Formats: sequence, C-alpha cells, structure tokens
Amino acid sequence: MLCRAALSPLVRSPGRCFLLSPRAITAISCLYLPRHNQRLRNESIRCWSNIPFITMPLSRAHGKSFAHRSELKHAKRIVVKLGSAVVTRGDECGLALGRLASIVEQVSVLQNQGREMMIVTSGAVAFGKQRLRHEILLSQSVRQALHSGQNQLKDMAIPVLEARACAAAGQSGLMALYEAMFTQYSICAAQILVTNLDFHDEQKRRNLNGTLHELLRMNIVPIINTNDAVVPPPEPNSDLQGVISVKDNDSLAARLAVEMKTDLLIVLSDVEGLFDSPPGSDDAKLIDIFYPGDQQSVTFGTKSRVGMGGMEAKVKAALWALQGGTSVVIANGTHPKISGHVITDIVEGKKVGTFFSEVKPAGPTVEQQGEMARAGGRTLAALQPEQRAEIIYRLADLLTDQREEILLANKKDLEEAENKGRLALPLLKRLSLSTSKLNSLAIGLRQIAASSQDSVGRVIRRTRIAKDLDLEQVTVPIGVLLVIFESRPDCLPQVSALAIATGNGLLLKGGKEAAHSNQILHHLTQEALSIHGVKDAVQLVNTREEVEDLCRLDKLIDLIIPRGSSQLVRNIQKAAKGIPVMGHSEGICHVYVDTDASVEKVTRIIRDSKCEYPAACNALETLLIHRDLLRTPLFDQIIDMLRVEQVKIHAGPKFASYLTFSPSEVKSLRTEYGDLECCIEVVDSVQEAVEHIHKYGSSHTDVIITENEKTAEFFLQHVDSACVFWNASTRFSDGYRFGLGAEVGISTSRIHARGPVGIEGLLTTKWLLRGDNHVVSDFSEHGSMKYLHESLPLPQRNTN
Repeated sequence: MLCRAALSPLVRSPGRCFLLSPRAITAISCLYLPRHNQRLRNESIRCWSNIPFITMPLSRAHGKSFAHRSELKHAKRIVVKLGSAVVTRGDECGLALGRLASIVEQVSVLQNQGREMMIVTSGAVAFGKQRLRHEILLSQSVRQALHSGQNQLKDMAIPVLEARACAAAGQSGLMALYEAMFTQYSICAAQILVTNLDFHDEQKRRNLNGTLHELLRMNIVPIINTNDAVVPPPEPNSDLQGVISVKDNDSLAARLAVEMKTDLLIVLSDVEGLFDSPPGSDDAKLIDIFYPGDQQSVTFGTKSRVGMGGMEAKVKAALWALQGGTSVVIANGTHPKISGHVITDIVEGKKVGTFFSEVKPAGPTVEQQGEMARAGGRTLAALQPEQRAEIIYRLADLLTDQREEILLANKKDLEEAENKGRLALPLLKRLSLSTSKLNSLAIGLRQIAASSQDSVGRVIRRTRIAKDLDLEQVTVPIGVLLVIFESRPDCLPQVSALAIATGNGLLLKGGKEAAHSNQILHHLTQEALSIHGVKDAVQLVNTREEVEDLCRLDKLIDLIIPRGSSQLVRNIQKAAKGIPVMGHSEGICHVYVDTDASVEKVTRIIRDSKCEYPAACNALETLLIHRDLLRTPLFDQIIDMLRVEQVKIHAGPKFASYLTFSPSEVKSLRTEYGDLECCIEVVDSVQEAVEHIHKYGSSHTDVIITENEKTAEFFLQHVDSACVFWNASTRFSDGYRFGLGAEVGISTSRIHARGPVGIEGLLTTKWLLRGDNHVVSDFSEHGSMKYLHESLPLPQRNTN
C-alpha cells in the first residue's frame, strides 16, 4: 500500500502549494513503498513535506556552453552521472556506500543552494548481483552448509547471473538506499526508469520531459537509470541523424542533459579524466581542457572494469552534449582523497578532471607553459655562466631604456585600481613604480649578474672514494619555480633575474591589479632571454587558473614561492598538493628594548622598523620593553614618537596591568598588523624576551637594542629566527639590502633556505661519481679494494 503523503496530488510546503501530475506522483511514490523501518519512512515523508524552497540568481539563457571553468559556478541545472565503477565496490558485488553517501551529501549541498540537481546512476546490476548471490547461498541445504568446511563454502559454485535479472533484483534496493541518504538532508528524491524508446517516441519523450520539469520545480532530485531489467543486450553504435542512442548511462546522461537544457553535466568514473593515451601508460597525460576536433590526439584504451561504456563512449557523449549547449566535466569519483568534494569543486570552477569547451584559448595552457618552462630552464642551465649573466645585464638595461613604456603601463594599473577602489593605500604603494624604483631594480639585477658567474655547477665537495674513484657534489637548479605575487610588479624582473642566474624554469602568476605592468615587464624579460634563444624559460600565466589550481600541478612544478600577504601564503601552503612551499606564513617581527639601550638609537630604530613601510613583512609588529624602562624619559620618548607617527598602540596583558588608563588591550600577541599599529608588551629580562619571541613570533626577524655586548650576544645566539639583529632596523631583512641583488622571498622554514632567499636558495645539488670499472663487490670483506674517503681540495672559485 502506497503512503498517503506520496499519493496526495496536492503538496504543500511553507509559502507554496503544488498540484502534482499522476506521472510525478508515480515517480515519487516509487520511493515510498513499505520499508522494514517504518519510523524512517515516516520521517522521510515529514522531512520532504517541509523542504525549504530556496531560489538563487543562477538562471542563464541556455543554448551555449560555458567557455571557462570559472563560469561553472553559475550553473543552475546540473546532471551528475555516476558510473558503475563509482557506485560499486571493487569486487563488483555490492555498493560503495561511503562514496555514495559522500556524493549524496555534495548533491544535497548544491540542491539546498537553489540549484536543480539530477542524478543518472548505475549500480542496480551490481546491487542485484550481491542480493541474488546471497539468496543462492541461502538456498543451499542447511545440511550442506553445516557439513561443508569454511573453505568449501567460500568456494561454493555460484551460477553465472544474467544482468537483467540482477537489475530487477537490485533496482528497488538501490533506490531505497538513495531515499534514506537524501532524507538526512531533508531532500526528496524520485525514481525514473527509461529505455531508448522513451526518447525516440515523441509522446513518451514529452511525458518524460514534463515529469522531470515538474519534479525540479518542486525541489525534488530525480534519480534516473536505464531500465536494465528489460533493455536488450548492447549493440554496436547505431546513432542516427545526430541523435545519440541510449545504449549506456553515458549516452543517457548526455541525452537527458540536452533534453532538459542542462547547464552542466558531470560524468564521474574511476579515472581522473581524459588522458591523451590510456591511463597508466608511461607517457599518459591528463587533458585539462578538451576541444571538439581533438579526438585525433587521443588514444583510447579499454573500458573500465564494470559498466557498458568506456572513455571513448564518454567522450562521444560529452561532445554530443557540448554541441547541445551543455558544459561537461569528466572526473574521478572514486579517489578517496578527492571524491568527498569532487562535485562541489567542479561547480566552484576548480581544476578537476577534464573540462569540455568549444572556446579554444589563443595562447598555451598552463600545462604547456609548465613544459615550456622546464625545457627552457634546462637549456638555460646548460649555457655558460657568462651567457646567463649577459641576459641579466640586458634585462637591467631594458628596465632603464624602456622606462617610459613601463611607467605608462603602470599608470594604467594605478588608474584602474583607484577607479575600482579595490586596493588599500599600502597596496597601492606596492603597485606603484617610479624612475627611482626602476633604477634600483637595475642596480640589483646587475648585482645578481655579477654574483651568478659561479652559481650553477659549482663544486662544493670532493671526495676520493677509492683509487681512481672520485665523487663530486655540485650545485644544480631546483627545476621549475612557481612564484605567486600580489600588487608588486617590481617582483617580476627580480625573480626572473634570480631564476636566470640559477638556471631554473619559471612560472609567474601576478595579481590582476598589476596586469599591464606585468605584461610589459615579462615582454622585456623574454626579449633579454632571446639573445641566447631561451625565451620560453620564463612564462607569465595569463590564463584563468586560480592559485589553488596551480598548486596541484605537482608534475610540472618543483617549488612554489608565494610573495604577498600572510593570508596568501597560508592559502598556498594549504592548497599545495605534494609541492614544497618556501615562504613565511606571517611576519610577526619583534624589537626588544633592553635596559642598556642607547636613547639616541631607540627611537630611530623603532620608527624605521614600524613606520618606514608598515605593510612590509619585515615591519615591527610587537615592541618588547624591559620593565625597568617604564615611567622613564626613554619610555616617554618612544610613546611620543609613535603618537606623532600616528601609530595605534595595543597593550599586551602585562603592560596593561601597569597602567591605570591603558590603550586597547591586544586580542592576540600573535598578530601581524601590516599597518600603523603595533603591540607593546613588558618583559622582565632578556631571557623573558627570548621566550616571548619563541612563543608568539613567526621566526621572521627579531631585533635587540642594547649597548651591552654580552646581552646582545645572548639574544643573537638564543633567538631562533631566520634573521636576528643587534641595534639595526627590522627592515634590513631584505635580499637587496643583504647584497643578494634581490630575493624571491623571505623564508621562515628550516628546509632548505632561511631569511631572504637569493641565488643560493634556488639551487640544490647532485652527485657526480667518476670511476674506472669499479664495482661494489670489490670492496667486500675479501675484496681487492678498500675505501679511502679522502677529502680533496675544491677548485678555485671565480670571484670576479
């Protein structure tokens, strides 16, 4: 007997009332047949009748697919196709319940956002096979089961099960499972079984279309499957007149997506997407974006372990849907690390799977740029040191020779940023270029060129392992660097020069606010590289890739270096998938004023550390003052200077306890203000200052101001930060000021570089062993040779 709620032709929900057609009632009531758990059934009805009908401004004119991934977030109507390999377990008998629950959760999240979700599912055959195998085993005589050994019972012969019978036995259980899962999110689902005739018969097609539209209008998730209990065996391709036949769930999903004017079709299978050759083969590469006409560049392999359609069928169905105006993404729905968010990631526009697009970009993809940077970097590393230096000298000359063009492009960026009002004043200062900045850049680049003569290939260790067996450790480039920077176009030539000096390939991702400046600076960099035919070694990423997507390119990128806000660095460190990140998550820099500090030095150093450039990562954020200095003329001078410079003061807990009327008490002693603000805290000794820095600092740059050499040396030796200074501003923590020419960033990590990172930090090493018919067996206990392990002198370094 069907549930009364399911049969009621009038459905009410808060603020809305729907009149159901008989077809819609039938689709819904299929899910409300009597269950073993009556309470769950009643709760399902109750939740369904109270679903919130949310609307979102997601509608768009259908007829043209999305051109870029970033547009997928605007998809209103979405079909999710679940392949057999996604729904079923590895043994092909039974469902992968964990994956299925995760998929249902993601679909529910999108449905509750106001999107219209549809599911095309496989799995009935596998679920039915599990149930029928169980029934067959139970039908064996009890005597046989009792007297058979466990191994015999396990090996008991099971007859070959016919797929249509398995589908008939499994369909109801599969749908009951979906019902129970969607109920947890107060969402109602409806079952629809179709065959090829339902699309070829005009009346049936109209009926199906009407039913689906009615269900979507009521915020119900239709779950569609081919009626495998009655379908004929699969036949060779028989598509007629451009109409795709429903011979598997891939073609069903494509046909349904076009029929329903769907914005997005997500096809989940057991592979990451479409590869240019069979996945698993040595040279197989995942295709990020696939365009119509690219089929000739793809070699298809065999189909998956289960299911009717292989990747070729998926591609054909995807292209058919794309032609009909529906965007398509093929992705992996089985990978344990990504399946829990693969659907929502796709809808958010993240770089997941293969995206089908009709719009081919004018330039290379970021994957192609990565390959070009690697090849160009290897050629660059093979040049003579003098040739690499010549490139950098040429770039330095271009910065001054083309000054007018650079400043004109920078002016456009500044005007656009000011008109849109999207940048704060400190960021506008970072964005701005000037003649003096360009001159300083050119000077720094010439320093890099001069110091690069002996960078790549430098021997740092020589060992004689045995007679005629010599070992060398030499410096080599890291590989391909990805440098992500915000607002600072001057970063581009600096980083480019360091990459050129060290023979590294380089991918640059700059902020949109500096697009014009970055474009001309990159053009000049490539012009300099062209003098020795290595133009491709430095690439500027101009495509729509988000930073998070770039961080997943672990096969193309060897090191990520973020230059920007602490939030940017943290986001990149979180998003990086198997790629090392070199940078600092925060720049919480301290200045400790000791009792023996010089009055003349204190205010100068503090003013420079905090006020010269408060947005810099090496600016003072916490001022530590020895307790004995409170209520002294020196303390008053510090406070007066900060007030004159309009620095907002926050009191640390201990400092606040000494004051009757104190500034606002700091919320956290681990704060990077990045503005004209700082925290003042009191400590009782240099030891306590060191302990405070270790507890609340970020291992960036910390300073002591004192005339007591013993106290200063204690501070220098015990503070565990990348940069520790005595009587000097925190702002000296900089590659140019350190004489490195420039820096790719300041690292607070311990592997493999710390502080301002210049040439040395962009090199790694390799070992070169030169022998003469040497084998390890000769060095065994009874062998003829002995290890010497003698240190050999290093070759003379070029210091010019």
